[in-house]
Amino acid sequence: MANVFNAAEVIDMGIEKEKKRRDFYGAVAEKFTAKEMKDLFTRLRDWEDTHIKKFAEIRDSIEESEATESYRGELASYMKATIDDILYNQVSAGEFGKNVKTELAAIQYGMGFEKDAILFFNELAKYMPAYHKEKVQELVEEEKKHLVFLAELKKKYTKI
Repeated sequence: MANVFNAAEVIDMGIEKEKKRRDFYGAVAEKFTAKEMKDLFTRLRDWEDTHIKKFAEIRDSIEESEATESYRGELASYMKATIDDILYNQVSAGEFGKNVKTELAAIQYGMGFEKDAILFFNELAKYMPAYHKEKVQELVEEEKKHLVFLAELKKKYTKI
């Protein structure tokens, strides 16, 4: 017999990642003085905060038994594996200071976070009922925009 997974727990993993991205973007906005960097990373921070609220709404409205697993913990294990935990472990204040010394490094970390978010939420959407898939897909599209903003900014910092 297949096990029913608790979708709320998986969404909570995504919310925790959103919080880490929000905190990272806030730290970048405070660290660097270039107006373009401050403005973009402040916007990214605020957008991630909005995503946290939207995913909390989805989590709070789902039913526990929306999908099944072939073995207990299958989905949670897979979803955890889709995210580069090393990247997220480097978001703490101490690690941030060690690893993000330049604007370009901040941009590259941000791009990694956005790619992880896109992967995580695309995979999560596969397990959601239709009425939540649309909301999740809207958030994926926003994450894609974030990635494009960061990629455009990266071009400016890599021109020599």
